[in-house]
Amino acid sequence: MKVVIDMSVMIYGKNPCKEILAAGRPVRGAFIQSGTNADLAAGLKAAGIPFCVLDKKAFDRNYPGNHQGVVFEIDGYKTLTLDEAFSKHAAIVHPLYLMLDGIEDPHNLGAIIRSAEAGGVTGIIIPKDRSVGITGAVAKVASGALEYLDVIEVTNLAQTIEKLKKHGFWIVGTAMDAVKKHTDIDVSTPLCVVIGSEGKGMGRLIKDSVDYCVRIPMAGKANSLNASVAAGVIIFEILRKRG
Repeated sequence: MKVVIDMSVMIYGKNPCKEILAAGRPVRGAFIQSGTNADLAAGLKAAGIPFCVLDKKAFDRNYPGNHQGVVFEIDGYKTLTLDEAFSKHAAIVHPLYLMLDGIEDPHNLGAIIRSAEAGGVTGIIIPKDRSVGITGAVAKVASGALEYLDVIEVTNLAQTIEKLKKHGFWIVGTAMDAVKKHTDIDVSTPLCVVIGSEGKGMGRLIKDSVDYCVRIPMAGKANSLNASVAAGVIIFEILRKRG
C-alpha cells in the first residue's frame, strides 16, 4: 500500500471521529472542546488514547471551521493500487467499482464516498493527478465511510479501464446524450461505473474507452446533476437490481 502525500490528516466532526474509534484506527492526537462530546471522551479513555480538552475560545482559534467540538489527528489515509484491489476483492463474485474522472471538489468526493459505502460499492478509483485527494475535508463530508471503503489510486484512467476489462469488468460511462438509461445497466457482471466532473463530464479518451454510456432521465429544465447526486442515483439503482 501507499500513503497519500499528507503525513497526517486532521479530522473534524463527531461522526467521522466516532467511526475512527469504532474502526480502531490509530489516533495521533485528539482534541475536545470542554463541555462537549462526553461520549467521544469516554471512548478515547476506554481505548487508552490521551486527549486534550480546550475551552471554546482556544478550540475555535486552533481549529476554525465546523469542528463540532472534536478534532482527531490521524495518519494519512492509505490507498490501494489496482493490483492490490484485485487481490483483496478476489472472492467477490461481482465487484462494483466507481471511477471518478476529474472530481476536484472535496465536498463532492466526500459525498460520493458516503453514498458509495452505503450503496455497497467495492472500491472507488481516483486518478493520482487532476483530482482532489483524500483530505480532512473529504473525510468530514464522508462522515466515517472512509473507514470501510477502499480507495484505489491510479496514474492513468484509460489504461486502468483496459486492465479492468481484461479482468472481466464491464465499464459503464455516464453522459447526458447516452441512448441507454441508468436502469438499463446489466448488473450480472463485475462493473465499473465512471462518473465525470460537473460541466465537463468524462474526458474524450475515457468516453471512447467505456463499453457503453447511460443517462439519468430528468423532467426539469436543468441539464445536469451534481456529480455526487448522479453517482448516488446510479449506485442505488445497481443495489436495487442486485437485490
